[in-house]
Amino acid sequence: MQIAIFGASRASSRERGWAFRVGALLAEAGCVVVCGGLGGVMEEVCRGAKKNGGLTVGILPGPYRQDANRWVDVVIPTGMGEARNVLVARSGRAAIAIGGRLGTLSETAHALRAGTPVVALHSWRLEERRLEGVRYIEAQTPEEAVRRALEAAMKGEEAEA
Repeated sequence: MQIAIFGASRASSRERGWAFRVGALLAEAGCVVVCGGLGGVMEEVCRGAKKNGGLTVGILPGPYRQDANRWVDVVIPTGMGEARNVLVARSGRAAIAIGGRLGTLSETAHALRAGTPVVALHSWRLEERRLEGVRYIEAQTPEEAVRRALEAAMKGEEAEA
């Protein structure tokens, strides 16, 4: 199962720590981690996954494979700039947004619009009244975020079966 991760390349040390833990937990659960492939949250989620035997995919904004962080197994250099956010957002059965800036908000919006559930780990606070019909789930810890993302992904698989 693929889980998309959204988060800033310029992340706080706290966000980076959460990302590492999320990556480790996803790998332990047998998930493929898909992210934007650069630094910050993206690098740490990949590092956490790799340290626990996971597979990582980085969908890069630029055209150069070497821009990927060293923990990315499958590098997809798009040359699409920020438009690649749509690809990241649509690549997971569920997504986890960790902290973040405007790029994270963009990916979150694209995922929700596509019907992909998003778990927010200290990420953007969205107005509940505007979220009718979508699954935007808040979490306080990496463990809760991963658990809730996997539960949401499984519900989606059951609905498709």
